Amino acid sequence: MNALKFITCGSVDDGKSTLIGRLLVDTKAVLQDHLAGVQRSGETDLALLTDGLSAEREQGITIDVAYRYFNTEARKFIIGDAPGHEQYTRNMVTAASSADAAVVLVDAIKLDWANPDLQLLAQTRRHALLVNLLRVPSVVFAINKLDAVADATLAYQNIAGALNKFAQEAGITIAAMVPVSALKGWNVVTTENNDQTNWCGYTGPSLLSILEDLPVTPAETDVAFSFPVQWVEKFHDSGVTTQGRRVFWGRVATGSVAPGQTIQVFPSGQTAVVSQVLSATRQPQGKAAGHSAGIVLDREVDVSRGDWLLEAEGAPEGQRQLNTTIAWMDDEPLVAGRLYWALHGHRWVKVKVQRVVHRLNVNTLAEEEATELVPNAIGHVTLALQEPLVTLPFAQSRILGALVLVDTASHKTSGAVLVH
Repeated sequence: MNALKFITCGSVDDGKSTLIGRLLVDTKAVLQDHLAGVQRSGETDLALLTDGLSAEREQGITIDVAYRYFNTEARKFIIGDAPGHEQYTRNMVTAASSADAAVVLVDAIKLDWANPDLQLLAQTRRHALLVNLLRVPSVVFAINKLDAVADATLAYQNIAGALNKFAQEAGITIAAMVPVSALKGWNVVTTENNDQTNWCGYTGPSLLSILEDLPVTPAETDVAFSFPVQWVEKFHDSGVTTQGRRVFWGRVATGSVAPGQTIQVFPSGQTAVVSQVLSATRQPQGKAAGHSAGIVLDREVDVSRGDWLLEAEGAPEGQRQLNTTIAWMDDEPLVAGRLYWALHGHRWVKVKVQRVVHRLNVNTLAEEEATELVPNAIGHVTLALQEPLVTLPFAQSRILGALVLVDTASHKTSGAVLVH
């Protein structure tokens, strides 16, 4: 099976780093000398296995995304430990944008677990909304620290009920829900080491077993061919006259490409025929979405980094205005009239914020009237582009439907943009 890239997210101190530490230790992915270096008061501090920055160790929090790798007999895994603090939401969005799955941790002891109508934490809701917004294919809820409550079965039932209700209201499809104790290792790698059988009344598989069976993000092969040019390689002395003397390198975004295909260059509109498709080792072979390729055309056309090669037949027209959903990450609020750089594929264009239509209330999921998006808010925004871009709705293409906004002065990443 293909490697699964998943992230852990949720509110602060829900046990995300500890859960990953437990996965690494119980799958024997940690060397003894590494374990010896994460001791506190004679006990292994599992969170320190992923919290590598000195500031993280001093404060006991996760600040940046830490990636760790491990494998079982069934498959390989790449884990992104995303920060739970609201001010680091931008780091979490970055990790989620390329993830196959998200494990959203819920801390039982922070909730009024005895109440059937309990309220989830705002940051739990925000992270669940964001991973759904970013089209992470599989969302798994792991209810943690149930070993520390008086009635684990009642707590699991009530929290699971609240999560199911929230997911139904938000349109989130839950791939699985599992009670865990990251600290003690219950239901994390196996279900056999619990102090009691059927802990919390749960008889399903462990978290690791669930992750082993989750699908990876399917390549977007059902959409017409598109290819953002990343690098132009020139063969000045090749002497070839039957085809262009340049190779356009990049990753196939959608569809597939093969020799004989007619393509159109965006934004120039020129057309040409693909004469060769090269692999990374320069072997001629067709390539589908998700794979890197070098494309040689049948004639010389003007193509630069940032241009797109598109299927000539029915190629979409460039858009100068976009209705979008934006997850705002900058410290400065998003207001109408401001200018930003937008990055789409490898193409940079100037954009102007035309209008903030509404802001999403993460607690009620209501669309509220707004004139600005404050840091970490999510809202519907209309953008005007200085130059056209070829986009598709994000619901149709995770690549063609996504942009990044960058502040023109500080060059900080300001927002994650999803096209409607």
